[in-house]
This record gives sequence, C-alpha cells and structure tokens, in this order.
Amino acid sequence: MLALLTRVSRQMLWHPCLFLKRGDTMIGALHEECGVFGIWSPVQTAAAKNVYWGLYALQHRGQESCGIAVSCDGVFEQLRGDGLVGEVFTPQALSSLKDGNIAVGHVRYSTTGGKNPNNIQPIVVCHMKGNMALCHNGNIVNAHELRQAHELHGAIYHGTTDTESIAYTIVSERLKAPSTEEAVAQAMVRIQGAYSCVLMTATKLIAFRDPHGFRPLCYGQTPDGAYVVASESCALETVQAKLIREVEPGEVLVFSEKGVQSDRRHCGQQSTLCVFEYIYFARPDSVIQGASVHSARLCAGHFLARESPANADVVIGVPDSGIDAAVGFAQESGIPYGIGFLKNKYIGRSFIAPTQQMRENAVKIKLNVIAETVKNKRVILIDDSIVRGTTSRRIVRLLREAGAKEVHMRVSSPPFRYPCFFGTDVDSRENLIACRLSTDDEIAREIGADSLAYLSVESAHRISGDDAGTFCDGCFTGVYPIAIPAGQGKNRFEQHIHR
Repeated sequence: MLALLTRVSRQMLWHPCLFLKRGDTMIGALHEECGVFGIWSPVQTAAAKNVYWGLYALQHRGQESCGIAVSCDGVFEQLRGDGLVGEVFTPQALSSLKDGNIAVGHVRYSTTGGKNPNNIQPIVVCHMKGNMALCHNGNIVNAHELRQAHELHGAIYHGTTDTESIAYTIVSERLKAPSTEEAVAQAMVRIQGAYSCVLMTATKLIAFRDPHGFRPLCYGQTPDGAYVVASESCALETVQAKLIREVEPGEVLVFSEKGVQSDRRHCGQQSTLCVFEYIYFARPDSVIQGASVHSARLCAGHFLARESPANADVVIGVPDSGIDAAVGFAQESGIPYGIGFLKNKYIGRSFIAPTQQMRENAVKIKLNVIAETVKNKRVILIDDSIVRGTTSRRIVRLLREAGAKEVHMRVSSPPFRYPCFFGTDVDSRENLIACRLSTDDEIAREIGADSLAYLSVESAHRISGDDAGTFCDGCFTGVYPIAIPAGQGKNRFEQHIHR
C-alpha cells in the first residue's frame, strides 16, 4: 500500500496507484487541439499569473475549459473550470492562487472524453514519490489498452479521457524509477500517439513530446531567467520570453535548479507534425519548426492560385485562418484582395463546436458580409478547410444575399477525407463532406458555390518552405505514421449501459 508523504490541499481520494483531490481528474486532448503552458523560475514569483497570460495567447486552441496549477514550496494549488480563460480566471479567482516558482496551465477542447468537470486539466496527483501536475495536447491511440492494464492493477479512473492514462503510466513507472524525468522516459515506451506535455513536480518543470512530433511544443527564457514552455511561440511573447527552440520530437526536457537537461533517447524518428498546425490551428504570429505560420499560409495561397485559378474581380478570405491564404492568392493571381467579412470576436470556432446544433448556431452569428466588397462582383472565397460543410454553405449563402454574382471557393488544404486520431475532433468519415460526395463539383453544388478547388497534397507538404515537408497528412490520404488500433472515438470511454 502506498503511503502519502506530501499533502495537496483539501480532501483526497485514495486508490492503489495514487491520490487525487476530490474533483481533480484527467483530461483529453484536441481541440482544435489543446494548448499547454508551463513556467519554471529560479525565485518565487507570480507564476500562476504568468501562466494566465500564456493561456490567453493560446485561447484559440481550446475554449471548453481551462486550468492552472502552481507549486507553492511543493504544495500544489489549482484553479480549473469550464469556460474561457477570462471567465474562469477572474481577478478574484486568480488572486486566490499563491505565488510560486513553478506553474502549468491548459486550455481544452475535447477530442477524447466529453464535457465533464473531471476531464479538465491540469491533472493533479499525489503519490508516495511526490506531487505531479500534468497538461497534455494530443491524442493517445492506445489509451484503451493502457486504461485496462491500469484498472486491472487497481487504478480507479475518475475521468473519461486519454490523458488520465498518461498520468497513471508515469506514476507506475515513477514507483520504480529514480526520478520523474526517468519515469517519463520509461512511460514514453508504452504510450502511443500524439502528446506534447508539460509536467510539474515540486521542484521541476518537465516538457516532453512524442517521437513523431505530431503537436508543437517550444520553450524560451525571460529576461529574469525563468524558463517557459508553450504549445506555440506566440504565448512566450506574452511573458517577455524569447524563443530558444522547439522541444524535439521524442525529447524530454527538465528545467530545474540544475538548468536545462535534455534526454534524447527517443529522438531520431522522422517528424510528422500535423500539417493543420500551419493551415488552421496555430496563430499566424507563431513560428513552428523554424517556419512562420503566416508565411506558410501565404505560401498556400500562392500554390492554390497556380493550381486552381479563376476569373474574378476580388479575392476575400474567411476570418481568421483563411485571410493569409487569400492575400497569397491575390498576390499570385493579380486579382485585388478585399475585406469581405466582419467577424464577431466573441464566439469560438464553429469547426470545434462539440455538437452540430452548436455549430449551426455559431455560424449564424459569427460573420457579417461587407456588402460593398462583393456586390455585383465575381468573388474568389478562400477558406482554410471544408470539414462538414456547414460553415461553407452558410458563408456562400451570405455572399449571395449580399449581391455577389459568382462565388468561386478555393480551399488552402486538401480535402478532409479521413478521421484524425491525433488531436482533431473528427473521428468518423460519416461527418466529412468529402467522403459523402465524390467530386469537387458535387461539393460545390452542396455548398452553393459556382466552383470549388482544393490545395493539392503535394503543395500542402511544401507550405512551410521545405521542398518536401514531413507532415502527418492522414486526414487527407488515410495513411498514418503509426498503426491505429480499432475502437477509436471521442467518447469511447463514455458508453451507455445496454439493457
């Protein structure tokens, strides 16, 4: 039986593997994926407030829930809740978190596990080897196998996400390993799929990334010597941290009083970053794998104009991630760029709304057309993707109602034909319009456009500036970097009883 050596404030629940605070639990991954942020400082500071600012910069990666955990001399405090960063972390709530030298935070959109308070990160655990707080971006494809193995050894799961399996796997290895970072390295042998994580112990901040590097992770340093880890470089800037480099695929980085230590035993496999990071997920002011996201989207527009030109009077982009590609298309084609839409900034992305009805409602109030840009004109409409078709159909209709004579839609990604198993909330082909309809002309008729064309897969691999980028393109091709076990799905741990 394990003994509890350290305390986490408030009442704890016991099970054979670890202790959890009542209400604390585990979470899943994508949202558009999720966003993670962590900071280690050599001195006591307002670490939680710095994480708060970092999460604000990562809000686009998840709008369902968020949380922060801070180490106060080895005692963990945390604040978590459903909603946006500004809603959960009110000034009063944020002031309740004490100063500390280490803190981690997370913004979530659920790709595994539903909207459940037990699925909000960070996951905070306490066991005989010490406290641990974990934040995860990605999706674990062997989570069911790991969960079964842990439950057979007495583990009690409190949530329905794959991240909980990561936490339990690390804890089980920590009981045998001399350090948490060694436990992480050992756990990575057993964990399959996409994971970019930050992990806080009483004295260390640990960042680790799966060997394929599906999801981004980078770190930097502030002028006062604090180290900062984030899903995107744009979040570093909010706390005046200067980007140092990416966490390499397969790398385990430890930030402590000893400085920065790197374990690269799992490095060396070909990187297969999700290409959607450049196309859609990341903020345009971020730099990923040395390439500007803004420049990559401009490049996508240039390629698209060469591959699929159209006679038109104006090029417009769907805010936000379609705008840069639209500018690139206009530059390459010589057709003037125009501002076609005003976006309501106070509603989240329709693509990642958990239900179809929520997506429909979101689209209705999300965009307004600037009529003078499109009235009596042939319009080239650029968007980053067409997944279900709901948003595209509504947008084309808005342009028609505003007086556009023709609408030629161009998409800065290839057709989304297959599920994503690595952190995007598309886990079934039946939800994909490019699977329901076999040709671009059929899709064009479905959404009401005069013509439709997508970026080629070959060009998608080149948008970061490399002659042949090594990206995961499984959602376009059906070819995945790793084998996908059967039984995947967002709600695979939330099955109803069949009577």
